[in-house]
Amino acid sequence: MIISLLVLPFLGLAGGIAVGAGVVALFVVLDIIPRLAQLTRSYNRVHWYEGAMVTGSLFGTVADFWNLKFHAPWLISGFVGLLTGIFIGLLAAALTEVLNVLPILAKRMGMQQYLFFLLIAMVIGKVAGSWFDWFVYQP
Repeated sequence: MIISLLVLPFLGLAGGIAVGAGVVALFVVLDIIPRLAQLTRSYNRVHWYEGAMVTGSLFGTVADFWNLKFHAPWLISGFVGLLTGIFIGLLAAALTEVLNVLPILAKRMGMQQYLFFLLIAMVIGKVAGSWFDWFVYQP
């Protein structure tokens, strides 16, 4: 009993540190935040992006641990969802641009002249999948 009271918190803390370090390493190695600032032309707000990511991670962890739920009118929830989607989209765009995934994919598929349409199809598919998940799969 005493061993489990000492070992389980240690393992939980060690696992959390390992996962957090992996996420931070991904963001640092791939220069996600500076690239996001470059895409949005907001170099002077890099510290805001970093603070937002740390604060969001901390808030998400606390909300998950304590099973917090917030109920707001649909308009506020929609606005928060829109901002969240914009941030995730910008983050994905920065990651994609850093890795040059889309140009390589288009070149290998012989679709260089259709790169814009490939990007639009991916965006529409992501939006349609999100809507399906929100409105049909999890009503």
